[in-house]
Amino acid sequence: MPVINVSDNFMINQQRVEKPQNRSRLRKFLGKEFFIIKRKINWLLAGNNFAKIDATINYDNSLIKHKSFLLRPLKDVEMYLQHNKVTNLKIAISHIDKVVIQPGQTFSVWQVVGRPTKSKGYLEGMTLHNGKISKDIGGGLCQLGNLLYWMALHTPLTIKERWRHSYDVFPDINRTIPFGCGATLAYNYIDLQLQNNTDKYFQINLWLDNEYLNGEITCNTDLKTEYKIYETDHTLKQQWWGGYTRHNRIWKKITNLTDNTTSEELVTENNAIMMYNPLLNK
Repeated sequence: MPVINVSDNFMINQQRVEKPQNRSRLRKFLGKEFFIIKRKINWLLAGNNFAKIDATINYDNSLIKHKSFLLRPLKDVEMYLQHNKVTNLKIAISHIDKVVIQPGQTFSVWQVVGRPTKSKGYLEGMTLHNGKISKDIGGGLCQLGNLLYWMALHTPLTIKERWRHSYDVFPDINRTIPFGCGATLAYNYIDLQLQNNTDKYFQINLWLDNEYLNGEITCNTDLKTEYKIYETDHTLKQQWWGGYTRHNRIWKKITNLTDNTTSEELVTENNAIMMYNPLLNK
């Protein structure tokens, strides 16, 4: 899936997005396997500094809870792929639920989940390739990345690595959070990593019910802090090559509940190619 790293320095006032390039299937495969091996080497060099599950711990201080619909009808997406996604999510979250991120540790989705394969029970789910709907084993796990990233924004955890979708595939339907607040995943070099640079302990809790993927991040102490995530500069623009693109900035407002002082920081700037005509009725 083509992605743009959050660290890329796009100037939102320019809003120029180049037309995507199509690469050969062989080049895509070789490039993917090269980066997978490179990431595994990095894991080995990092040693034992990754967060691990500790089911004996349950922190009482809830920082953020969030949930997202499991089965959402989407245009041109067969529903069996949505049902398969639920199976894939169930397997993946079993490797993450109750993970504790200690001071100085990093949580990596793929380091704890591992490669999603058929032999592990993963099914064919929806994926995106060059903005087009496709399917692959383990598809649908981006919903997990979206949930984890949104929750992490409401904590003092540092986003060490996050990749965002370079395509806006579906029109907004019942959107509850700002555009561009998700994180795409593709094993293993397109990862979501959260680093704990504080002296506090955090735990990720995940579970499924009949309708939702649910998540919560808890802490070993009351932080007495409130987080608000919001967008500015939301625009749609037609590019020189004919397509439309979507842009915004995501901000985090942090309020200290003890003295009511506030601070704000720019989280990211989003530039995505729209795969639908924004001028047509949705």
